Amino acid sequence: NGFMDGKELQNFIQELQQARKKAGLDLTPEMKAFVDQYGKSTDGKIGIVELAQVLPTEENFLLFFRCQQLKSSEDFMQTWRKYDSDHSGFIDSEELKSFLKDLLQKANKQIEDSKLSEYTEIMLRMFDANNDGKLELTELARLLPVQENFLIKFQGVKMCAKEFNNAFEMYDQDGNGYIDENELDALLKDLCEKNKKELDITNLATYKKSIMALSDGGKLYRAELALILCAEEN
Repeated sequence: NGFMDGKELQNFIQELQQARKKAGLDLTPEMKAFVDQYGKSTDGKIGIVELAQVLPTEENFLLFFRCQQLKSSEDFMQTWRKYDSDHSGFIDSEELKSFLKDLLQKANKQIEDSKLSEYTEIMLRMFDANNDGKLELTELARLLPVQENFLIKFQGVKMCAKEFNNAFEMYDQDGNGYIDENELDALLKDLCEKNKKELDITNLATYKKSIMALSDGGKLYRAELALILCAEEN
């Protein structure tokens, strides 16, 4: 689901402490602070970017993504849309390399091309679950801090192809083939009501703003909405 919590987090902390001890190493100050914060907590959540902050080496490429560009899901979605120009729902290795370069440049971080290639390969190894050399939106969104990764919430409201197509046609009231901001507002309100455990209606404005960042001039087409709702293919 893009983050560790509960028993997952407890197991990670235990293994981290054991591994450092076995290697004859003490916990770094950052690790100690991390253990103090999460060691006794059962309701904490931590994503991969937050976790990178406790790792001891400045060579860890994830530290490059602790930047303003990735603190906003809206900016992230706009950048994604730029590189998924064919609306396929994924980006390949070359597109990913350009994607990462753009994010780093916007954060005023300059790196050599060889390092960029290395980061691209690592990203694919980490997030490309089916090893097809491509990353989907929800996979790459794990770079977002947990509190900003609203896509995690929508993974709990997955739809089969038939359900999604019916929903799209219902809310595309004028039948023009896309959903505008007002139609999206109605769709999200109903989703929040039906999925109160995953979606909080008080965050409706945030959901809508981030999702519309994927739109084409205010037009949210079927393929883009399917990415958000993790709809199954026909």
